[in-house]
Amino acid sequence: MKKLLFFAISLILYSNSAFTQSAKLDTQEAKALKEIWGKLGLVGREEWDFEKDPCGDLGHWKFHLICDCSFESNTTCRITEIIITSQNVSTSLPRDFTKLQYLQLLDLSRNYLKGTIPSEWATMRLSTLSLMGNRLSGLFPTALTRMTTLLDLRIEGNRFSGPIPKEIANLKILEKLDLSSNDFTGQLPAALAKLTNLITLRIRDNKFTGKIPNFISQWTQIERLHMQGCSFEGPIPSSISALTQLKDLRISDLEGEASTFPPLGKMLQLSILVLRNCLIDGQIPDYFRFMINLNTIDLSFNNLTGEIPSSFSQLDSAECIYLTKNNLTGPMPGWVISSAKNVDVSYNHFTWDASGPKRCEQRTINVVESYSSSTDKQNDIHPCLRKDFPCTKSNALLIRSLHINCGGEEVNINNTIKYEADTKRQGASTYYNGGNWAFSSTGNFLDDRHSDTYILSDTSNLHYISTSDTELYTTARRAAISLTYYGLCLVNGNYTVRLHFAEIAFTQYNSFNSLGKRVFDVYVQGELKLEDFDIVKAAGGTGRVVIKSYTVNVKNNTLKIQLYWAGKGTTGIPFRGSYGPIISAISVDPDFGTPNYGKGSEVGLIGGILGGLCFASVIIVILWRRGYIMSKKQYTETGEMSHTTSFS
Repeated sequence: MKKLLFFAISLILYSNSAFTQSAKLDTQEAKALKEIWGKLGLVGREEWDFEKDPCGDLGHWKFHLICDCSFESNTTCRITEIIITSQNVSTSLPRDFTKLQYLQLLDLSRNYLKGTIPSEWATMRLSTLSLMGNRLSGLFPTALTRMTTLLDLRIEGNRFSGPIPKEIANLKILEKLDLSSNDFTGQLPAALAKLTNLITLRIRDNKFTGKIPNFISQWTQIERLHMQGCSFEGPIPSSISALTQLKDLRISDLEGEASTFPPLGKMLQLSILVLRNCLIDGQIPDYFRFMINLNTIDLSFNNLTGEIPSSFSQLDSAECIYLTKNNLTGPMPGWVISSAKNVDVSYNHFTWDASGPKRCEQRTINVVESYSSSTDKQNDIHPCLRKDFPCTKSNALLIRSLHINCGGEEVNINNTIKYEADTKRQGASTYYNGGNWAFSSTGNFLDDRHSDTYILSDTSNLHYISTSDTELYTTARRAAISLTYYGLCLVNGNYTVRLHFAEIAFTQYNSFNSLGKRVFDVYVQGELKLEDFDIVKAAGGTGRVVIKSYTVNVKNNTLKIQLYWAGKGTTGIPFRGSYGPIISAISVDPDFGTPNYGKGSEVGLIGGILGGLCFASVIIVILWRRGYIMSKKQYTETGEMSHTTSFS
């Protein structure tokens, strides 16, 4: 029986091969393909002989070209799919694609294409079109609104601008729409409500305005909804409760009006939930116990109050839980401290009990600054757990300068300034103490097909950097959501803080890799210093250095530098999961001549001076009594003698 089955399968494969080898690509399509190849500048790049049939000799075809050879009794082939990705094609889009009448899938993502979409493309009967990661520009192309056969449209990571036209309602059967990382403006048009077959909608990183519309309730089939980094106004509408098929919901960085937690209780299929910085007040609902598929939950940077629901301890499938920077209170649950998951409950207001953590470094658990400064038994709490976060060393010797090579090995600049090594690689939910400094890292890189990378390294992209400084910029520390550096045990006073940046993940050259855009915010001592900071824009290119300097007053012996990703910038160049703030180095130098030691140090200094004076007085008395120090009479006589002798 097995031999017979094997023979049948072999016969089918042989028959298909025979049909493919005997069938030829339609003459007109072969001619059109050659014209397209020439206009895209691909002639000469490949060893493919245009005299050969691309549908009959796919083994030598380095790009994906798929044909349907069932035409005219299996003698004629038609091109149905073309995929040309990551080839840095830098031309305009050829009109000649319209000559391929049976083309259904066209993927030209991650190239360097310019211009806009030709109006002639409106006649194409594509089901899938991906132009992600190019330089295409202009208003939303009208040709796209006339491609009524489209099921999947992706124009993420381009330079399209203006409002979304109401004609988008023509795409009634559209299932996937990705408009992320463009410059679209205005409110979301009501016409989007007509797209009731949507399964995926990604509109993050644009310049949309207004509230998240109530008509989102019409997308009852949607499974993936991303609305990050667009400055939409809150609150999240209650109509979102109708989206019961959602598996991946990401909304972040809303403006305006606060609200209580949105009604998500019926979204039992959720795997990823991000409601970060969404102005959410009140307590966390208890319905999470029913979301058995949750893998990642991010409720950070809100104003959530009360205790962490006990239902969170039952999220067995959850690998990452981020409750960073809220106003959560009550005792910290025991499951948090003992968890093997990535759990970040830092920057909250828990009350201390005997079962609380005794230190901040807790494997994959981040609890830094997690306890209220007014909580009882402050002496039992490790200083780094307290909200006021004083110097973490008892009887510490205070320092007056600090230099960190973020993400790199120790570096000596001109043998005068030593930048300390910072090479710890964990970071999804991490607090690390390096001695006189520490860092807190929050977040994993969603959609990253590679392993999460929290340290970037590259030496090939650096330009215009003096030889003595280059080593500082070959590495950088990265975080997915938030990265905070602390300077610990600093003498109180004014300092010059320099933050060193260089973009080393993107290239300078004319390729799709140069189209990546990294945008984040920078806070120093809690004050916003840089909003929507783009290293490449500030430095004038990739691999170039930009240093931001600030005069900062240090109190309580602690300096705090925070970098925060607000959902803006590209996330798919050079590959999915490429985003988040980075920093190359930090230097902190005093602006004072005489240090301000702070209240505690002043007491010690005064005590030391008084003790020294007392000791000196005792020594003087002993020496005087033993005759080593002259009396007033002896001094007068000797002085007069000396005076006479000196003028004799």
